[in-house]
Amino acid sequence: MWDPAPAAKLPTVAAAAAAGSEQMAIEIGLELSSAVSDAVRQGANAVVRVDGGRRRASSGTVWDSGGVIVTAAHGLDSGDEVELGLPSGDCAPAEVVGRDPSTDLAVLRTRASGLATPTWSGLPLAVGQLAVVVTRPGRGPRAALALVARLGDAWRTAAGGRIDRYVELDAAVQAGFSGGLVVDLGGRAVGLASAGLVRGEPLAVPPATLKRVVEAVLAHGGVRRGYLGVASLPVRVPAALAQATGQDGALLLTAVEEASPAARAGLIVGDLLLALDGAPLCEMGDLLPALEEERIGQVVRVRLARGGAVRELDLVVDVRGARRAGGDR
Repeated sequence: MWDPAPAAKLPTVAAAAAAGSEQMAIEIGLELSSAVSDAVRQGANAVVRVDGGRRRASSGTVWDSGGVIVTAAHGLDSGDEVELGLPSGDCAPAEVVGRDPSTDLAVLRTRASGLATPTWSGLPLAVGQLAVVVTRPGRGPRAALALVARLGDAWRTAAGGRIDRYVELDAAVQAGFSGGLVVDLGGRAVGLASAGLVRGEPLAVPPATLKRVVEAVLAHGGVRRGYLGVASLPVRVPAALAQATGQDGALLLTAVEEASPAARAGLIVGDLLLALDGAPLCEMGDLLPALEEERIGQVVRVRLARGGAVRELDLVVDVRGARRAGGDR
């Protein structure tokens, strides 16, 4: 005869298991909540409010204990002075050291003392990783839980600035979002929050980009750009030239500035630029790598077509000056 006793024990075991799972879920939730709270506390110590003259304040992140702050350029008006709201609750003036509109970054400097700096993470990000965006739109900090939604390689903004990695966040863009600090659940900084680089997409500007831009602004007042002294248009090349060179497109020089690097190298109007240092030139954006700050003073090898013949010339990249702020490269 079947003994019903073991079956009678099953509800008791199931109930115990359910209770154990519920308790485990509660403990996990409490641990996660504690981790988020600790991360916010650490991040908030390095985040300031930036009253840059716009209708709404933005946030800023302390870069070093000497009073250097990095923030979003679009949150500032054209003035050279701003007011900061410090984590202590005090206010302090700051000067605008410089801006880089191409990466939407600006560097400020304040004489306020006792500023805490974030600990920057050296660990790679992963899609699906939890993070926290810490901002300071008012006197106190504001936190928003975020998800690393998408990762990509280095990319260029619409203004031509180089961002060392594409980091898209699944996070609500609230007041003061740009310039805030993005931290992992260990409280380590992984980027600067930005809502001004791609419309409708909250992004994190990676530490490598911040370091490059901040150092350039502190040294030169801005990010220097290379200068070639040409104006050009993308065109399709003749069939014979395409067969000989293996590329269908090129950049047609429509102007060469007098005494410019291009002129000194021997480039003339009508030349078809095929490649720079072996990299094909088919679109205007293909020139941008040669205009990075680290290329200034370097020699680049230009491959071009003139009168149907292909030749190569050496060109030394110069510094773009104030008078060259137009469309010429």
